[in-house]
Amino acid sequence: MSNAIVWFRNDLRLADNPALQAALEGGFTPIPVYLHAPEEDGDWAPGAASNTWRHHSLRQLDDGLRARGSRLLLRTGPSKQALLDLIHETSAEAVFWNRKYEPATQPRDADIKQSLKAEGLQVESFNGALLFEPWTLATQQGGPYKVFTPFWRNALSQWRTPALTEAPASIPSVPTELPSQPLDAFGFLPKLGWEKTFWEHWQPGEAGAHEALEVFIDGALRGYHSDRDRPDRVGTSLLSPHLHFGEIAPLRICAELEKSRTAANGSDMDAYIRELGWREFAYHLLHHFPHTTNTNLNPRFEHFDWAKSDDAQLHAWQRGRTGVPIVDAGMRELWATGTMHNRVRMIVASWLTKHMRQHWLHGARWFWDTLLDADLASNTLGWQWVAGTGADAAPYFRVFNPVTQAQKFDPDALYISRWVPELAALPVGARFAPWLHADLARRLAPAYPSKPMIDLAAGRDAALDAYKRSAPD
Repeated sequence: MSNAIVWFRNDLRLADNPALQAALEGGFTPIPVYLHAPEEDGDWAPGAASNTWRHHSLRQLDDGLRARGSRLLLRTGPSKQALLDLIHETSAEAVFWNRKYEPATQPRDADIKQSLKAEGLQVESFNGALLFEPWTLATQQGGPYKVFTPFWRNALSQWRTPALTEAPASIPSVPTELPSQPLDAFGFLPKLGWEKTFWEHWQPGEAGAHEALEVFIDGALRGYHSDRDRPDRVGTSLLSPHLHFGEIAPLRICAELEKSRTAANGSDMDAYIRELGWREFAYHLLHHFPHTTNTNLNPRFEHFDWAKSDDAQLHAWQRGRTGVPIVDAGMRELWATGTMHNRVRMIVASWLTKHMRQHWLHGARWFWDTLLDADLASNTLGWQWVAGTGADAAPYFRVFNPVTQAQKFDPDALYISRWVPELAALPVGARFAPWLHADLARRLAPAYPSKPMIDLAAGRDAALDAYKRSAPD
């Protein structure tokens, strides 16, 4: 039986894995390999939090392969040379992988594919990450979409029931003489152990992904349409890290959801699938506008009057010490769990880009390093959307009032109390804006900032003034 290299990337699963499936169906012995080459990700090499998840997910993938008779080889890059070395060691006749869509890795993969084909190898790549690849949907004029609603309408018109493949029961063994580096050598785990609280909330790996989906269908799916904006409730799927690392395929999620569809949960299910649509839209934009990882999509903002970078203010925002409870709660949740509720992500991003008037890249970089689900497409779309600089963006002049947002979406201040416990002694109504209850706050919450680091009204006015000045002539 001839060998085929299966190059794992952000597709760390055995079920619904087209590259692995192609090797097995082609009659090859799969040689599973993961290549560590962060320098090939350009400006956006994986951040610290996501690397901790990657460590555990790779271990789970190796365990799954070993349970079926195989194992995962770990090698360091450069990727092309590492693949050539492995081809030489195994006399492999084919190389299979599932596609990535980031600006730095697309040309790399194209170069590798061309080079290996020139060597006479069978080389194929597959869609293992998306419902619709970025180039498959276009406007009536043949160009890319910049607005979500028509994009998603077109996507739904082309929807086809996906074909699923279960994880193979067994996989031919990998030759024992093939060397593999120890996972610890990649340095994915932080030396100070700041990530240990993450694992109270998460179970990385394919099994964890399927369990999270099951829990979502049995629980938070009911009421998702309304509860997904409530950080005080368990109202979201908690699937985003699993999706980012490819521990579960979006087509699998959709198929399992449809099995559970009823008249009662139909609107909730459609609302969640629409959120998957936003993920698809993010990849569509990243493919067609790769420069937006670092620059504004909307040219109006090229000369926008962002405030001078203030390290002290940025540090206070990062650590949840802005003096605005809902903002601080979100930033502390992020530090403790590696994630943040989506509604709160919008609130903290609005505070940074509007009230603080800091460039959205400051926020994008912090999220990139601290989010377990840090995904370049979604991170770029999210930050440019809130900042008003991107596709289908909220207008810059839409400035979230963090107090009214907290009152609306955390009406009993349960979320605030959980993550900003120094405010828990205050009456509920005072927890949203403790500076308006100064005497009470000094007495019952002396450890919390006495006022916001930026006055809400003054910050809003300054942001709107800067926006007016940026209007084209």
